[in-house]
Formats: sequence, C-alpha cells, structure tokens
Amino acid sequence: MNTKQVENRQVSWRLASLLAVVVVLVTMVEQGTSQPTDRNSTLIRYYCSMYKGLNERYFLSNLNTTLSSLRRRLTTSGFATARTLLNGESVWGLAWCRGYLSVPDCLYCFDYAVDQLKVCGLANGAQIIYSDCQLRYENNNFYSEANTRAGVVLCNNTTAPQPIGFQKATTKLLSDLQIAAPRASNYYAASTRKVSSNATVYAFAQCHLNISQSVCLKCLQMTTVYGCLPSVSGQAMDNGCFMRYDRTPFFGQSETTDISSLLWDGDSSEKQLIIGGVIGGVSFLLLLLAIFLWRCRSMKAGRGQQDKSTGSVELLEGPAKYKYPDLKAATNNFSDENKLGGGIFGEVYKGTLKNKDVIAIKKTNMTSRRRKTHFYDQLKILSNVHHRHLVRLLGYCRKGAQLFLVHEYMENHSLDQFLFGDKMMSLSWKQRIGIIFGTARGLAYLHEQYHVTIIHRDIKTSNILLDNEFQPKISDFGMIRLLPEDMSHVSTELAQSLNNGYVAPEYANYGHLSEKVDTYSYGVLVLEIISGKRYKDVIDDKLVTLNLLDHAWKLYESGTHLNLVDDKLDPSEYAIEDATKIIEIALMCTQPTVSSRPAMSEVVTFLSDKTLDEMPPVRSTNTNDEVKIQVSMESSISYATASTIHLSGR
Repeated sequence: MNTKQVENRQVSWRLASLLAVVVVLVTMVEQGTSQPTDRNSTLIRYYCSMYKGLNERYFLSNLNTTLSSLRRRLTTSGFATARTLLNGESVWGLAWCRGYLSVPDCLYCFDYAVDQLKVCGLANGAQIIYSDCQLRYENNNFYSEANTRAGVVLCNNTTAPQPIGFQKATTKLLSDLQIAAPRASNYYAASTRKVSSNATVYAFAQCHLNISQSVCLKCLQMTTVYGCLPSVSGQAMDNGCFMRYDRTPFFGQSETTDISSLLWDGDSSEKQLIIGGVIGGVSFLLLLLAIFLWRCRSMKAGRGQQDKSTGSVELLEGPAKYKYPDLKAATNNFSDENKLGGGIFGEVYKGTLKNKDVIAIKKTNMTSRRRKTHFYDQLKILSNVHHRHLVRLLGYCRKGAQLFLVHEYMENHSLDQFLFGDKMMSLSWKQRIGIIFGTARGLAYLHEQYHVTIIHRDIKTSNILLDNEFQPKISDFGMIRLLPEDMSHVSTELAQSLNNGYVAPEYANYGHLSEKVDTYSYGVLVLEIISGKRYKDVIDDKLVTLNLLDHAWKLYESGTHLNLVDDKLDPSEYAIEDATKIIEIALMCTQPTVSSRPAMSEVVTFLSDKTLDEMPPVRSTNTNDEVKIQVSMESSISYATASTIHLSGR
C-alpha cells in the first residue's frame, strides 16, 4: 500500500468516525445505514466497561502486552487471542479480521481499533467492531461467548433493483454460506451469486476460531441479516459470528471460497438448505414484528420518550413456561424433604427434572387483577436479567392463584446458613471479600446497567445465595414488580414488618423508595459479613443491648472499629488497611441521609480503589461532628481526581 493510499484511507477513517458512529449496548439492537465509501468505515459497535482495573500500572502494562501479542499473531493469521496475567490484573484479548482482508489491511484495521479504544482509559473491558475487523479485551475469559441473542444488524436504506429476484438469489446465497462457513477449516466462506446478466450479489459468513462448529452454525443461523432484504446491502453480527452481503463488490474474485464441496452432505444437504431458508424467513418476520412493536410503543410514549420505570420489552426473550405436573414430580409433590426455605414471597423447593437438571422453585400466591400482558411483560424483564452475581430466572408456571418461579439451583444455598445457621463454618477473609464485591456488582447492574432499573428492597444474608465456588448470587430481585395493583400496599408493609435492621429508615417509615434503599441494606449486610454477627446479636461492655449498626458506629467514633472483625478470622488472613476500608465503606452506605449514601456503582469503585487505603478517614470523638472520608477516585481517562464523602455521626 503506497503513501497516497494510506493517506486516503486515513482521511476516510476520520470522516467515517464522525459520520458513522453507532453505539450499541449489549442488550440493545439498533439498525443503521452502512457507509459504502470504504469497507473499513462502518463502525458497528463499541463499548467501554464501567469498571476499571484495580491497579493502573499493572493493568496498563498487561493491556499493552496483550495488544502487542495480538498484533504479532495477526501477522501470520487473521485471528488471534492473547492473555497476560501479572499481579492479579488479567487481560484477555481477542482480535479477528474478515477472511478476505490482506495482512497489511488487517493490521491497519487492528491498529485503528486500538487507537480508537484509547477513549476507554482504564476501563477493564472494551470492544470495537468494524465491517472489516474487531477487537475485544476483558479482565475475564470471554473466548467461548458467541450467541448473546443481542446481535446487531445494519441495513442500507436503498432497495435493490429487481427486488424479488435479488432477494431470492441473496437468500439462497446466505443460506449456503451459513452451512459452508462452519465446515471450512478457518470458519470462513465468501461467494457470489448472479441476480441477472448485469447484477451480482457478494456475501460472506465467518465465525471466530475459539468456538465449536455447532456453536458457529447456531450463531450464523440466528443472525438477522435476512431482514435487510431487499435492501442493496446488509450486515449482521453477534459476539462469535459475522455475515454480510452487498450488491457492490467488497472483496475480489480471488478471495472467494469454493463452497460446493462444503455444501454436499448426501441427503441432508437439501434438508439443511431448507432449514436455512426457513430460519431466514422467520428471522425476517420477527424483525418486522419487532420494528412494528417498537414503533407503536415509541408513538405511545411520545415520539421515542421511554419510561424507564416500566421498560421496553418487545425485543426481550420471553421466559420458559413449565408444566405443573413436571414441577410437582420434580419436587415429590412439594414435599417437606425438598423444601429449602421460605420468606415473605413464598416457599422454595429443590426440584430435579426428568432430564436430571436440578432447579429451585419458588411457590407463591399471586392473585392479580392486572392484565395478563402486564404480568408477562414483567416476567420478560426479570427472565432477561443476566449477570454472574444474580440468580437466573429460568421460567414459570401458573396454576390457579399459585405462581411457580423456576430458578437456577445454588449448591451452597444462602449466606446466612454459613454465617449463622446449621451450615455454620468460618468463611475465609478472601471468601467474604468475594461475596461483598460480587453483591455490589450485582446491585450496580440492577440499578444502572440493565435497561430497566430494578430496586431489590430486601437485601439480606438469606437472599444472597452461594454457588459451588462461594461466589454470591442475589435472589428475589424484582418480586415486587409481579405484585398485583390491589396489593401495592404490601411493599410498604413489607418494609415495616421486616424490622430486621436491613431496611432504610425513609422506606420503613414513609415508603420513600430509591436505589439508595438497597445501598443502606447492603451496608448492613457487609457489617454482618465482616463481623459474623446478626444485626441484633451485639451486646456492649455495659450489657446494654445494641444492634450491630449502632455498635459499628460507636466503635468507629472511638477509633476502634477493627474490633468489629469476626474473631474467628486469623489476623494473618487480612491487612488492617483492607478491613478498615471495608468497614468504612459499609458505614458510608448506612448514612441516615439518602443523598449522603453512594450509588452502588460508586461502591464498586471504592472497593476497587487501592488508593483509598492511603487516605484514612478523620475520626471524631464527638458523635455530632461531621466525619469525613476522602476517597481518591480515578476518572474514566488517565488522570486522578479526589471527591469527599461525609460520614455523619449517629
């Protein structure tokens, strides 16, 4: 590539970045118009994680090493993975270019992607996807991710000449490529198809090499590029695959694949072609339906203004519907032997389905005067919550006034059983910190990252479940959303009746609800985890009963709050600075004034911020004085700023 070509391409990139930026969140689908002037010019998706690396120096060092490794491997292949781990700051990276690109063009696209992702700063994860290449890095292993059911489709807004013939030829070509690409050694197939004597359609399908053949096929089959027809061009992608067609050539004849041998599979070839066509047609119809419903909802909401309290559920996948006899058999007729526990919202049973899958079933009464569509929409919202620290809702069953919610089963049950119950054991400091951190991330997702804000209202140790690695998963989120309108008073009565110390005073006394209600409960939860004591278990030296929160504040004001740490823990397990920081963060969360409490995303930042240890709070001996905790926070770019959060005496 000569100097002039490079300069022209760079100008094209800059213009395209201004004109064709399309930001697509993981849980959204947006349609746009491709930019045909340069095949690299279409930015399809990018995101920056809201979380940052725990240590700036180590994270940036590992990120640079990972990116350098990716580039080096791309010089010999259009696909590369790399991982760097130093001082606990893992960075996994994955980059791949379309099969028709030359090595120089692949590297050019990669270098440009790296440059554009600098905007993410210290974010511990980022992704950018162009028509010709894509790059992603995370602090966890994401290599096997392929089909998120939240893919992206971009369609040109120009209808092709001879639309019927064009659609027929393109559909057949895309169906062939869906079959051929997973069978190719490099998961890539590109081909052309004649539409008429003077018109040809160009298309390709590709998967990245870290997924299996069957997953590649499934990913390609679920792309919705068929929905662009009869537009002159379209492209669709998910995390593991990419498809594109165009009436204008975007790869040379020498870059095509002989797909005839890949399509031949005896009698099954015909069957697979039919399946591909059916899937394409169904995808097209579903896309039209989704667009229609979206437009109707947008008009109803007032030209696109969306009510976040109810959320848009048209593009969400509905929950699975279970049959009552199957759940009855799975739980041995809901026998006491299978009962795991119970609470305000009903009883929970362990069940084993016919296929040997183990599930947890919440049985509750849910007589409702609300429309069935509203109830089902709320179930959709809850069943589409996907986060490693939230219990997954698998499906439901209704029988008369009874509602059965089917969840994933947690082998280690709930946190309270380990801290206070019959499974009592001394959780290590590392396990406790993992539970504290994971719970904060789960709540931050419910409050700020999911497309509908969900306030839990009942955070406590019995609603924190543990998997087989003692990672926390929050249960019972969103249950209030399913309550009938004529039972709306239950939410306030629930807060008043619990009286367990977790409920924020403004909610218990006045029914005032915000995300900060969960922040307050989280603070009390952390104090229980650190101390190994229930909220009401504490007795001070004068034999005057204090609750745990008052006891913690009293210790804090006297500068002895480290005495709160569970005496079953070996002091060698933790650093004094770490324990101090965790206790003070918990107290921040339990401020009586709502505005003084941090958001859960801020809590995650505080927990991640190692520099907090260098700035201990100023302690006051006067309970009426204002006690300050100064927290050093880094912004989303590479410079640091300081903010001050106040702890009011109690």
